[in-house]
Parts: sequence; structure tokens; C-alpha cells
Amino acid sequence: MTDNPDKQRIVITGVGLAAPNADNLTDYRARLLAGQSGISEIDLRYIGKVPAGVCTFPETKYRKKKDNKRGTRAGCLGVYVAHEALNDAGIDLGSGLYDPDRTGVYVGLTEHGTVETENEVYNVSQYDFNLDYWTHHHNPRTVLNNPAGEITMSLGITGPHYSIGAACAAGNAALIQGVQMLRLGEVDLALCGGISESIGSFGIFASFRAQGALASHSDPGKACRPFNNDRDGIVISEGACLYTLETLERARKRGAKIYGEVVGYAMNSDARDFVLPYGPRQVECMHKALTKAGLTPDDIDIVNTHATGTKQGDIEECRAIREVFGNSPTTYINNTKSIIGHAMGAAGVLELAGNLPSFEDNMVHPTINLDDLDPECELPNIVANKAVKLDEINTILNNSFGMVGINSVVIIKKCK
Repeated sequence: MTDNPDKQRIVITGVGLAAPNADNLTDYRARLLAGQSGISEIDLRYIGKVPAGVCTFPETKYRKKKDNKRGTRAGCLGVYVAHEALNDAGIDLGSGLYDPDRTGVYVGLTEHGTVETENEVYNVSQYDFNLDYWTHHHNPRTVLNNPAGEITMSLGITGPHYSIGAACAAGNAALIQGVQMLRLGEVDLALCGGISESIGSFGIFASFRAQGALASHSDPGKACRPFNNDRDGIVISEGACLYTLETLERARKRGAKIYGEVVGYAMNSDARDFVLPYGPRQVECMHKALTKAGLTPDDIDIVNTHATGTKQGDIEECRAIREVFGNSPTTYINNTKSIIGHAMGAAGVLELAGNLPSFEDNMVHPTINLDDLDPECELPNIVANKAVKLDEINTILNNSFGMVGINSVVIIKKCK
């Protein structure tokens, strides 16, 4: 045990993001509170027109166009949000404040390499499958550590970097990894979060369509509708979000802005099915995170749900939340995917980022497109269509679950 407990307390001091409706936290928060959807319609190869979340951000702000062309879309997103997170935290890695060799980069991914491989197969198909036209850049583009590695090359970080594959719980998993590495003393600064380039892959859309889980609607902005009776599936989005994590001791010493403290987390496995979620394991995961945080369900002010807009997935999670939180009058429920879609590996951290400013403005952003609540998804204090202001918000519990039965929960507390 350290003689200074603040060394073991881990805080978020910087946020960098690219979401379908914003490229910075201030605009992102404003649009979430306004319920402004970031979903549009794209025309995807072999698929046709589908609703999706597309990010618009300054792609050459931190590296040259030729570097983006050689690298990946995930790397492009990652480099942008990594620089933004460090800038937001007031950290210059060349200043001596933090040693690049003691800085770790941990990136959560649902999948990686699919987009690049599909593009190469399509490209050689235009030349009668002559593999002379297959790019020599393919291998470094498709290794799992690519987005994290592209970040280190851009920033000159020489500490550890790797990607964490945890399906759609990957963003939370990478955040947890950053916390653990700081507490182990392996690094002094962690850049961690999640990235998704999913909208570039027709295979992902085709697979969800084959499962009957791809959302549709004549108005793209209404396609993602978790908990609503007529919901029909997932809206796929790209996106990225990285945090800077530091010990509370070092953050306070340098007078850093602190978004919140990571006080609890848990991960577990359903061990049941490739696709179908399992509420009882989600219950266990939430309880484990609460126990680690030393909190009770009544201590939680906001539960940001994972709910993707699939029939069974939404119901299973709502059952789990009811079992954990009962009829707690002080716990409010919201959903971010209804506004930005499902950003896969970036989902958990993007959704958490959208709720972090609630510690300052005491607002709970709404779940939009919730006009006809499925009775099986009924929850006390679900925030539907319009933001709600509370007297005070001190804690956020963030659910993020994924295929092949992986669950993650992170709890953030206002740092006082």
C-alpha cells in the first residue's frame, strides 16, 4: 500500500472525441441535451442506402493527408482524438511533464482489418483478381494494434501500446486497462478509450441484416430507437473517444481540470451464446462494479444504458437494471445510441463522455425516438425525448456489453 492514497485514485483529465454529431465535447454535449441526432443515410457498396453514423472532423489537423492515405480510417480517428485529449488535459508530451516512455496507449476495438481487407478484395476484383494490385500496406493496416500504433507514431509515445478486443464492451475494457496499468505503476499517464471504423465495412451491415438486427426507417434520425415498441435493430456508426487518465495526486499537483474519478468497474462473461445477451450476468457485473466502488444502487444518479435497439437485448438489460436498482427514486436512466447510433468499440467511452458534463450542469440527456415505450422496457425515471435537470449529479454508471457474451460496467464519481 502506498502512504499516499491519492496515488491510487485515478481521474479523467482530458477528453478527445469524434462522434457522428460533433468533433469536440462541448458541441457533443449540447447536441445530446438537445436530442439532435447524428444519423444520416449512406449508400454502401453491395448494401445500398442505410442509416449510419458518419463522423466529420478535421482529418489533417494533426497529420498530413499522405499519412492518412497510408494508414487506416481507425488510425485517422485515433490520432485526432488522442491529440485532442492531450490538448484538453493541458499535457504537452515534449514539455517533460510526462515521459513518453511512461505513457501507455490502450485502444478498444470491436474488430479491425475488415474494412481494409474488403477494400483490397474489391480493388483487385476490378483487375480480374490480379494480386499484383494488392497493396503492400495491407499487413500493417490490418494488425490489431494498428490504431494504437498509429497514435504512438504521431505523438512520439514510446511506452506500451496495444488494442483490446472486447466486442462492443471494448471501450470500457480499455478504460479499465488504463486504470489498472496506472495502479500497477507500469505507466504514469494513460491514453485509453475506443475506436470504430465500422461503417466502411459492408460485411458488418450484411451480417446484422442477416440476423434481422439492422435498423431501418424512412427518416434516418429516427432509425435508432431503443426501448420503443417498433424498434427493429442497430444503427451502425463510426466514432472514437480517448481519455487521459492520471493519478489524482499528479492531477492536483499540476492544477488539472478533473472530469471525474474512476471509482468502480467490472467485467464478466455470459458463457452461454454467441449473440444473445444474458441479463443475470449483467446483474452480476453491475453488482461487482458497485461493490468495488463502495456504493449502493441508490447512490447512482445516472445509468447510461447499452441498449442498441434490438428486441431481446433491450429487454434483457432493462430486466437487469430493474433487478439491481429496483424502484430507486434517485436513479435516472438514459441512452446515447438513440442519438449517435452504435459506435461499436467506441460506444462505451463515447456514451460515458456524453454524460460526464452532467457533474457540472446537473442535466441528464434524453433517450430520443422513445414515443411508444415497450412495457417490457419500462424503468423508473427513464429520460425520454427531453433532458431532465436534477438538483445534483455525483455518480454515473455506464453499461457496455458485447457479442460472445462479454459485459463491462464502469462507475465514475464527481471528484470533490
